[in-house]
Order: sequence, then C-alpha cells, then structure tokens
Amino acid sequence: MELKTARLTLLIDPAKKAAFERLCAQQDLTPSQVVRQLIRDYLAQHGASYVPSGTPPAPSRRAAGAPQRPRKAR
Repeated sequence: MELKTARLTLLIDPAKKAAFERLCAQQDLTPSQVVRQLIRDYLAQHGASYVPSGTPPAPSRRAAGAPQRPRKAR
C-alpha cells in the first residue's frame, strides 16, 4: 500500500461524474479507490514499472553485517 499520495485533477462531464459516483456507491467503493485501481491496471497492461511510495528498499546483494573482503592494494 502506498504511504504517500499525490493529487490528480481532471475535468469530466458532470453527468458522467454523477453516474460514476452513483456506481461507486452501489459497489461500496470510493471514486478514489476505483481510479487508483484503474491506474494500476493501466500501468500493468502497458508493462510500466514503478515502486509504490513507502516500499522498503530492496535488500543489498551483501547481507547486512556480513564481513567485507579486504580490498587489494594497488
């Protein structure tokens, strides 16, 4: 789950907005939940990759606390 959010503003026909809000309410979803899912699906459909905000960084190749090999002097 993303921890940070950013605002997306769009213009839409008022009748479509009202119909969308009614449909979301019938499905016990908020319009924001539906739009976020639509965006995730669209990104996946087109192979776009992203790292959700709040995702811990991937572990490094070397385990934390593992002894390091000494470097050769030049």
